[in-house]
This record gives sequence, structure tokens and C-alpha cells, in this order.
Amino acid sequence: MITQAQIPAVLDHPVYDATGDKIGEAKHVFVDDVTGRPDWVSVKTGFFGSGESFVPIHDASVVEDHLEVPYPKGKVKEAPNVDVDAGGHLSAEEERRLYEYYGIRWDSTLERDDRAGDAYSAGTAGTAGTAADAGTVGAGTVGAAGTADRAADDAMTRSEEEMHVGVEQLQTGKARLRKYVVTEEVQQTIPLRHEEVVLEREPVTDANRDAALSGPEITEAEHEVTLHAERPVVETEVTPVERVRLGTEEVTDEETVRGRVRKERIEADLPDDETGKNR
Repeated sequence: MITQAQIPAVLDHPVYDATGDKIGEAKHVFVDDVTGRPDWVSVKTGFFGSGESFVPIHDASVVEDHLEVPYPKGKVKEAPNVDVDAGGHLSAEEERRLYEYYGIRWDSTLERDDRAGDAYSAGTAGTAGTAADAGTVGAGTVGAAGTADRAADDAMTRSEEEMHVGVEQLQTGKARLRKYVVTEEVQQTIPLRHEEVVLEREPVTDANRDAALSGPEITEAEHEVTLHAERPVVETEVTPVERVRLGTEEVTDEETVRGRVRKERIEADLPDDETGKNR
């Protein structure tokens, strides 16, 4: 359980479940109107904090720079939607619904007739984590300065909203490696040999006279010569040429985020020195 003094350390800080899974950012702390003890914390969930869920903090604890609650992330995100009235209070009916959802017994200590609003908003993200207006105790209020009655304080507190920008990681796309086959035309020049008929004449000499006179004197004859030639023969062979894989690298870009914040301004109406009129 956290105390009122720990409320500033909770607001605008991460909220984790017992397994270390981040649920969201703490935006409001609601305290008991009678005891002033913190009862609930509202957690901004979803993309850009689009959702808000209520979590009981009776058994929560502040661990380093975040709040840890004993409920799974999924259960917190599925908590019933409740309405907070204009005064920043949860009604008894809304609080009962939340207790039943989280399996907490609604005992006699929570059933008080004078609890028209059981919890009061302890602070908002606009107060930059302060616990101003943390709750009411009797006729006085428990303020950021810890005084029991602000009516006795003649000072005025000026507050401003601060914009806190964070980042979250989300999936932007997928890339896959796919292999397919294409057919390309290739060209290669190679030398090819072939035989051609060449007519050779040689005179009859003493050396070849016997071969020349070995046949009939006058006759007809044929002699056949077989010609040869080379032709290209194409074969293909599969050869590994490279290995390809997909990887990722982190690139940091600069992006300007703009938003609107509210600021309080204080003006004084002072009497004019000469005329005595207010100015």
C-alpha cells in the first residue's frame, strides 16, 4: 500500500504488473474521503493512452521509479469502465463494481453511509505529479503543502501542465525473403572445327610411277571421302554463387511532437496610487 507522501512518485510514472509487464502510465490517484488513504489509481493504457483503467492500490508498492500492482496486465485492461463525477469522485456503486471485478470483499469498513463519493482525485497529469487537492478530511482539505485548512493560507498556487513525450514500439510492417527461378538468354563464342574437301594433284615421278600404273590403262572410277565437323553441345551445371539473408538495423530519426498545455496566470487588481481606484 502506498501513502499520500508517495503519490507524487506515482503520478505520470509507469505501472507494472507482478510479472514485470508494463500496463501503462499512472494518471490519477484516488484517495478515501474519510481516511485520506490512497485507494485507486487510474492507468492510461492502449496506443497513445487512449484507454483508462482503474486499479486498487491497497496491495500495490512503489518499486524504484514505478508502481507495481498484484494484478495481471490483461485483467487491468479489461476492468469495467467507470464514470468520475465533476467533483473528481467515484460513486459507491462504481467503486463496488470495481471491487467485485478484482475479487475484493466489500466489507463493512467500505460501506459508510456518509460516503457519497468514496474516493477523490489526488492529482492529474496536468499537475506534473503533484498531490495537490489529495482529498478531504473533515472540514479541511489535505493540500500539496500538507496544511489542514487552506482557508488560513492567503497565498495562491499557480499550476501549469507539462507535456511528457514517450515512445512505444509497434509493428510497422513485415519483410520476407522469397526465391524464384527466372530464365535468361546467355551467349558464348567457341571455336568449332570441320573438314573440307581439298583437291590435290601431284605429278607422276619415278617414286610413284608403279602406283600410278597399277590399274587399268583407261577406266572409270570413284573414290569417296568422309568429312567431319564439330558442333556445340550445351550442358548446364548448378553452382552456388552467394548466400542472402534478411537483417535489421536501427535508424534514429528526429520527429517534432506538438501539443497544447494549459497554464494558469495570476493577475492582481491593485489600487491606483493617485486616484485610489483599482487597476
